[in-house]
Amino acid sequence: MFDIQREELDWCGRKLVLETGRVARQADGAVFASWGETTVLATVVAAKEPKPGQDFFPLTVHYQEKAFAAGRIPGGYLKREGRPSDRETLTSRLIDRPIRPLFPDEFRCDTQIIATVFSYDLENDSDVLAMVAASAALTLSGVPFMGPIGAARVGVIDGEVKVNPTVEEMKESKLELVVAGTADAVLMVESEAQELSEETMLKAVMAGHSAFQPVIQAIIRLAEKAAKEPRDLPAGDMKTAEKAVLDAVESDLRTAYGIREKQERYAAIDAAKAKAIASLAPEGGDAAFPVSEIAEAFHNAQAKVVRWNILDHKSRIDGRDLTTVRPILAQVGVLPRTHGSALFTRGETQALVVATLGTGEDEQYVDSLDGTYKERFLLHYNFPPYSVGETGRMGTPGRREIGHGKLAWRAIHPMLPSPAEFPYTIRVVSEITESNGSSSMATVCGSSLALMDAGVPLKRPTAGIAMGLILEGDRYAVLSDILGDEDHLGDMDFKVAGTSEGVTSLQMDIKIAGITEEIMKVALAQAREGRLHILGEMAKALTGARAELGEFAPRIETMKIPTDKIREVIGSGGKVIREIVEKTGAKINIEDDGTVKIASSDGVKIKAAIDWIKGIASEPEVGQIYDGTVVKTVEFGAFVNFFGSKDGLVHISQLAKTRVAKTTDVVKEGDKVKVKLLGFDDRGKVKLSMKAVDQQTGADLEKVQADTQAPAAE
Repeated sequence: MFDIQREELDWCGRKLVLETGRVARQADGAVFASWGETTVLATVVAAKEPKPGQDFFPLTVHYQEKAFAAGRIPGGYLKREGRPSDRETLTSRLIDRPIRPLFPDEFRCDTQIIATVFSYDLENDSDVLAMVAASAALTLSGVPFMGPIGAARVGVIDGEVKVNPTVEEMKESKLELVVAGTADAVLMVESEAQELSEETMLKAVMAGHSAFQPVIQAIIRLAEKAAKEPRDLPAGDMKTAEKAVLDAVESDLRTAYGIREKQERYAAIDAAKAKAIASLAPEGGDAAFPVSEIAEAFHNAQAKVVRWNILDHKSRIDGRDLTTVRPILAQVGVLPRTHGSALFTRGETQALVVATLGTGEDEQYVDSLDGTYKERFLLHYNFPPYSVGETGRMGTPGRREIGHGKLAWRAIHPMLPSPAEFPYTIRVVSEITESNGSSSMATVCGSSLALMDAGVPLKRPTAGIAMGLILEGDRYAVLSDILGDEDHLGDMDFKVAGTSEGVTSLQMDIKIAGITEEIMKVALAQAREGRLHILGEMAKALTGARAELGEFAPRIETMKIPTDKIREVIGSGGKVIREIVEKTGAKINIEDDGTVKIASSDGVKIKAAIDWIKGIASEPEVGQIYDGTVVKTVEFGAFVNFFGSKDGLVHISQLAKTRVAKTTDVVKEGDKVKVKLLGFDDRGKVKLSMKAVDQQTGADLEKVQADTQAPAAE
């Protein structure tokens, strides 16, 4: 019934199995991949023919995690998987980015890849396995794919580079890097690092590339046994049309790409395109080429003009040389009521970034295959259509917004203070108000400034820069701080973020069949120079965190209580802590280890809550003075509530130095008093031996009374 084909290999100490022929047999390609006890099914289906007039390659990648894979039931009210989580979206992008450049330009059939996690062993991460499975399924499918690719995760543990650490080992790593590529070159890198050197980052990339070579060979062996016949590609020779377009409008394109202002340049390019169409496909006349073919040839001509100028003359679109960064203006405190804000402008790219501080109640709960955990640092990136002078859909964040936000998150995250140092939940929102190249790196710079403006003690300021590449044969040029057009028409988007001490994040996407170690080395070195320049420009606005939090930011005080007192502070059904919150007005968060965080913008409210909690969770000390309230008077004295929930007796003999006839001659129920604890009764529990003290000075009440009575006695 089944024609099962398998390949097995030992990969980094665990067995990797690639199987086809048992599951999803109606898909064009399907591979059931297992690594340890983590299992992923990847399927590929491509339409037989492209849609009429289709002028691009419609590839979609969906990675999905099933809760049952880890023996879990989804959280929330709906007990089934819903919209993709951020991790699922990011992993879908992780699969898409290295495979997209490996499809030929002529292939335009709708293609869908679905990778589903069916089993997760909490040891071997599923994202790298999904990339391998998708590569294998594509290689078997018969779809024109110039792969296969391999992928690996790389860490730095105890100073040593380690390929494919377990999930547990990664917790001790100073680097989390995922690299993918072919047998010959690297295609994609995604990483977060703790200020590692460029040399260490390059070493990690190449270690990962070397480590996944056996996986590529296993996929090839599986394809030799089970691959479908490759599809025929439509004949697509654009050379004649490209030459005709260049003959018609090359001078116009060169003039257009000499205009530095983006919108004016785009208008000139549109005019050149209209001229090319009018020349080669005139209305009412014979068309030399279909309009769709002229449009595609015009795009190729654009790329040639830009690339020739850069390689032949080292001349870029806006007149810069290869290494110069566009003019930068960094401003902080631009919004009056926010906790921290920054406006970062670099050329025609601008990010308005806002930092907001919150309490433990504001932490985000994340439901994942590893379990539910809380995240205290949130970074959200928004890209409204007006930022590029266009109209467009407004709605929930797309894959691009989630991906760019996570890249900036990775760059900033290693520089955050620990929860013990800074017990706040931190949210950063980057609104891209202008865009012409690398808004994600503008987000990194703006986020660093906004956080410091809010008083967040970052270890060091962080900046980012986007590098580009033009590669023709043996000639290449690495570009610093690329424009949008240079990204669109170039061969590489290489983003490096970090501090003056090292790299904190690196992301690389290649639009060609891969790049060499030599090119990466040049790009990393050039990126460091650019990053240090940007940090210098940022320092003109702010060099470090402000000493005080903003006027409108909450204040958080931290205290520790014994864990056996947590139940008492919370109370039955949360009754006690709700009462504390309602009466003091402070927000309170209690953790399992007894750490209590009290937050309010009013210091008086914080003190009231601290005193109340101390009264429940601590024991009063002999000789200390406490605020109290008279709750009952009797013939022999007054009962005073103090220390939050403790009651003690102030004997009538302690109320005044001279004898008094009645307790109520000195105090009445409801009076606010200060009391000094003199000791405990013989049972050691009920606090009885106390004396009233002066409200203002804290001196013994009877001494104050004696002093005030002295003149009368004379």
